[in-house]
Amino acid sequence: MNKYFAASIIISGMFLPIKADILSVHCPLGCPSNPAGNDLIFGHVYALSNNPETKFADWVAYEVSVLNFGVSPGRSWKSDPLLEDSETLEKSDYGNVSSIDADRGHQAPLASFAGSHYWHELNYLSNITPQHKNLNQGPWKNLEDAVRSAVEFRKSLFVVTGTIYDNNTLKLPNANEDHEIPTGYFKIIYNLEGEAASFLMEQSTPRNTNFCSKQQAISAIKAKVGFELPTLSNSMSLAANLGC
Repeated sequence: MNKYFAASIIISGMFLPIKADILSVHCPLGCPSNPAGNDLIFGHVYALSNNPETKFADWVAYEVSVLNFGVSPGRSWKSDPLLEDSETLEKSDYGNVSSIDADRGHQAPLASFAGSHYWHELNYLSNITPQHKNLNQGPWKNLEDAVRSAVEFRKSLFVVTGTIYDNNTLKLPNANEDHEIPTGYFKIIYNLEGEAASFLMEQSTPRNTNFCSKQQAISAIKAKVGFELPTLSNSMSLAANLGC
């Protein structure tokens, strides 16, 4: 073999794409993959993958620890300073959001970080989506409450949550940028042993729905999203700790 040809093979091999893991304290068993074109952001209390096409995060990962609990400090909506204006919605875009029966829904919940010095990052609009008020104030909130109730000192739980899309044509009435409102959401709660409980809820979920009835296998959630999820196993015991 020509020595120059052999050298070119070795050199070109050095630049072949290699699949890399995304590692963070916010997702200690591995973060979801970051879809092409998304901005990957590591904040002080959560990590997220922002989709500049939909204008919302595809996924958000965070730890639920008793050390971050506290009295809610309130809501002060701001654009994420790490994102360009064209990649996320602005405060004015959410004007008149109630006309479509939606709330400004946190993906990583403010209540889980009310005692953190960095609580204000939860109100960045990169962590917000228009979530139907019945879902946001009903089973979604109840599940978040159940996660906080299930953690103990030095026994945190970890969460990956995110958006689902299925041809929704509903838009925010005041938004002047193209966007796509999620049709549903997933939430995967897990411990450091890799035991998990996973849920899938549609925007149309009634307020009085028991969140336990919305359990779905992680494999079913994987089939709904366009990215890889960490390797976890559904656990009946963890679901029981959440009240299911």
